[in-house]
Amino acid sequence: MSLTFKPQMITPISHFNKTHKNPSISTTPIYHLNQLTTLHIVFSSRKMTSHAKKMTSRMMIKSSLIEPDCGLLVDLVVAEDQREVKVAEAEGMVKVGLKKIDLEWVHVVSEGWASPLKGFMREDEYLQSLHFNSLRVGDGGVVNMSLPIVLAIDDECKQRIGGDSDVALVGPDGTTVAILRSIEIYKHNKEERIARTWGTIAPGLPYVEEAITPAGDWLIGGDLEVLSPIKYNDGLDNYRLSPKQLREEFDRRQADAVFAFQLRNPVHNGHALLMNDTRKRLLDLGYKNPILLLNPLGGYTKADDVPLDVRMEQHSKVLEDGVLDPETTIVSIFPSPMHYAGPTEVQWHAKARINAGANFYIVGRDPAGMGHPTEKRDLYNPDHGKKVLSMAPGLEKLNILPFRVAAYDTVAKQMAFFDPSRAKDFLFISGTKMRTFARTGESPPNGFMCPGGWDVLVKYYASLQPEEAKSVAVSA
Repeated sequence: MSLTFKPQMITPISHFNKTHKNPSISTTPIYHLNQLTTLHIVFSSRKMTSHAKKMTSRMMIKSSLIEPDCGLLVDLVVAEDQREVKVAEAEGMVKVGLKKIDLEWVHVVSEGWASPLKGFMREDEYLQSLHFNSLRVGDGGVVNMSLPIVLAIDDECKQRIGGDSDVALVGPDGTTVAILRSIEIYKHNKEERIARTWGTIAPGLPYVEEAITPAGDWLIGGDLEVLSPIKYNDGLDNYRLSPKQLREEFDRRQADAVFAFQLRNPVHNGHALLMNDTRKRLLDLGYKNPILLLNPLGGYTKADDVPLDVRMEQHSKVLEDGVLDPETTIVSIFPSPMHYAGPTEVQWHAKARINAGANFYIVGRDPAGMGHPTEKRDLYNPDHGKKVLSMAPGLEKLNILPFRVAAYDTVAKQMAFFDPSRAKDFLFISGTKMRTFARTGESPPNGFMCPGGWDVLVKYYASLQPEEAKSVAVSA
């Protein structure tokens, strides 16, 4: 193999000392990729020279997994031997009801995905998150926290709480799930929150309509004590590994690199190409056992997204069909709700994977984005997500891996990396087009998705047709 320098390619490991006329690679580990300033190293298939081998060994990142933010994973679930006492104490407290999305946030915070956050945000944390996308921590440093994690209450609930310092949180099914300690109640300025998070107050933002517009005009923050691990009893709880459990599994598999792939859609062969190519690149860089964390989002998603249970069945078929290697892949649900807030939200997705033990994060076109709710255009610039991740405060220790665009190669009849020199040979199949194919029973081009995975989608959309027909009949 020989080394060549090529600015367009994506390899996040290089760190050049620019104080010398002939750039050399620094021995200081560099975790944060800035695409605008970093030269990228590309390996050719020819035999490596001894000079190239020497350079490669000097650029290696220390082979150890990443520390959680502030060095310690938060675990807010009450110890089993204290549970009975805490439950009895909660019974005497004012009860605050949780919606399904609120319960998902309790789950997220309790397991440490948002470490070092220890509950729903009080006002100072909320303002830092909303305006700075980060939180100031005790040593003077900052951790990334781009989305406010808050609990809304209405006037009636605020009045019932009165001057109490602690309240009990009750799930949608009436079960008391947590205690919120040392509470603080402050005003919920919805317009400001929406504008700062989404960059627009246009109508039709899914999370806003689901969780913010109908919510109360007050926010209540405090420290969480979760009475028992959050379970959904939907047949998927065994896929919901906490950050602690994931880190233990990475250790068990002796991973020396973990690369996370976040998605809320079914896996097609273009996704698989990107994930397999990333593993190959990490092996080329000298890692011995890189492990893929396939981490589908499992909280709230908008109505036209494919439901979690269908996606998980589809993902299992991808593994069964050998598109991804089960020996080097961990499939686990990320319990966060989805905001569709583009570059603001993608920072949260990356930060949470740091706490889960991933030291590489794959990011693509328009991460966490959506179409504009009232205009025929993307809500966000599709390149801004990966650029923001390369500069975001608090994410410096994470390797950001922007991936190349994959599309269907009509000549090779398979998903391949897009080649601009023969653009006419490539077909871009959007998520909307994929769902249309499945809904109408039309098959996508051979090689777009493994047959077993495609069958899962076709059956799901076929099951919707009687319901859709019934809905049309009722409305008529």
